[in-house]
Amino acid sequence: MSLALTDVVLTYPDGDRTLTALDRVNLAVGPGEFAAVAGPSGSGKSSLLAVAATLVTPGSGTVSVAGRDTAGLRPAERTRLRRDHIGIVFQQPNLPASLTALDQLTVMAHMAGRSPRRAAGRARALLAAVDLAGLEHKRPHQMSGGERQRVNIARALMNGPEVLLVDEPTSALDHVRGEQVVTLLDRLTRDRGLATVMVTHDLARLAAADRVYSMTDGRLSEGAPAGGQPR
Repeated sequence: MSLALTDVVLTYPDGDRTLTALDRVNLAVGPGEFAAVAGPSGSGKSSLLAVAATLVTPGSGTVSVAGRDTAGLRPAERTRLRRDHIGIVFQQPNLPASLTALDQLTVMAHMAGRSPRRAAGRARALLAAVDLAGLEHKRPHQMSGGERQRVNIARALMNGPEVLLVDEPTSALDHVRGEQVVTLLDRLTRDRGLATVMVTHDLARLAAADRVYSMTDGRLSEGAPAGGQPR
């Protein structure tokens, strides 16, 4: 499996008590699989992504990324694992205003110490893959919300990850653009053999997923919430 969480428990102190954000969560996603996690605000969806991204260490359980158990990794090793094997699509693209679409991607390769020439070629290919060919020299203010989100997705793929973690990608988009973004994620998952996990509150977006999970009070269960539309 490209991504595997086994019996993961994550707790936080909350005044005089302890809040359980993740309660014995199990999730396994292989190459070319698109999993969607739905649930209300505060149910644990963001905690799930943070643990899967190795940004937060669970209190117990195991997290495996690209076949590697992340337990015991030093901070620098976690950073390298995340950089090389995990792509993260944030809810808000947060694209630096001064950078063109092409620059948004090549800076990722620069941070990883990769060849600038090869980076530019890969960035152009990725922008074409997300249907942004011809827009590579536009800056964020010159793009629509849907176009900015596509740059966000391409940026997450720049270093060739096996795992793609997607946080509420349609929250700032209208229905049509939201549907286009999820369709794109579905296509990229299959074309590139990604293990994709998308968290969403938008039940209309569940139809694209191979498997749908519900998150309630930190507990993950397979199946769509009431009103969901699994494929």
